[in-house]
Amino acid sequence: MDHVDRVLLERLQQDATQSYAALGQAVGLSAGAAHERVRKLRARGVIRRTTVEVDPAAVGSGVLAYVLVDSTAWMGDSAESFAAIPEILEAHITAGSASVLVKVRTATTEQLQDVLRRIYMIGGVSGTQATVVLETFFERPVSPTVTGQD
Repeated sequence: MDHVDRVLLERLQQDATQSYAALGQAVGLSAGAAHERVRKLRARGVIRRTTVEVDPAAVGSGVLAYVLVDSTAWMGDSAESFAAIPEILEAHITAGSASVLVKVRTATTEQLQDVLRRIYMIGGVSGTQATVVLETFFERPVSPTVTGQD
């Protein structure tokens, strides 16, 4: 992946609806060449999907919590159990005091409590520690131009 690919990725993260002509112009390529670069990035799995960023509060999911999940057993085989809870947006096996870290969005704290109950029902789970977010300063995507190397 070269500098042109990284700039294309950064621009697509800012606005995935821009035309290949606009992308190409930003990096000194024709629309067709920009399209081919983006196609190759998709084929290699660098671009995993194209999506729309939605304001969680506007769709009734204003409560954000990160939950540390303790366990009595290896949780590596529990991905499907966590994925079956739709309020869980992310789940990560971790090293440290907890076995799994999950990101949860709900409309209310009562619904968060229900999610915690469902997490407790997953085999091997022995406890949870939830941290409710009061305010988000910022969120940013991975920057291909800052973290990558050519």
